Amino acid sequence: MVRSRYVEMADVLAAELAGLPAGTRIAGEHEIAARFEVGRAAARAAVQELEQRLLVRRVRGSGTFVNKRIDYVISQRRAPSWHQTVREAGAEPRSVVRDVRRAPLPAEAAERLERPVGSAASLLVRQYYVDDLLHGWSNEWIPADVLADVDIAVHAVESVDAILRQMSRVQPVRSWCRVSYALPEPEVVAGLEVESGRPVWLVESVSRDAGSGRPVLCSRSWSRPDSARIVVEMDGPYQPEDE
Repeated sequence: MVRSRYVEMADVLAAELAGLPAGTRIAGEHEIAARFEVGRAAARAAVQELEQRLLVRRVRGSGTFVNKRIDYVISQRRAPSWHQTVREAGAEPRSVVRDVRRAPLPAEAAERLERPVGSAASLLVRQYYVDDLLHGWSNEWIPADVLADVDIAVHAVESVDAILRQMSRVQPVRSWCRVSYALPEPEVVAGLEVESGRPVWLVESVSRDAGSGRPVLCSRSWSRPDSARIVVEMDGPYQPEDE
């Protein structure tokens, strides 16, 4: 198969997709092959090219659809809330708790939270959806001296930022963040439903209480590149509104 042929097909399809709303189902590989009078392998390569360009997205068990990405903005002027950030991007967030348990802080999390290694904490593992499409996966550590009943809270309120404000009487602000493009671990590959060996966005973050300066949460969050573009704005500290 000549590479220029499937790229040419992808170019034609991309121009047509530009006028379609997000979520529109595109033609299947058989239809594309018949239209362009090529074999199934060429049609598959053209669709894969569109995926690489982030123009379409395969949904397991449903088909391939015109893609929509959000700008996920990380800024010290914004509350460190995933749910709020997604809503501000014009989409609807949803999170699902995959695991929540008490566990001793491992070395890396303990260092970031400025607690002794082995200190009591809760590990919260969640899967995220944007407009009901799979978006991300996260591991969040919350020290027990900040919030003891994480299990109860996260099954009542989805936003951890809101839980900390309401139950722990703290005002979380983002104090440190690192964004990278990394290969996810096997558990994350399964949770994101991506191909093994494909890099994804990795955002590592620490939030502190605006009043005391004490670290209250650290997290590692992975996001599908076809779901979001990570935008980092260096624009000064977040100033919470007066209640």
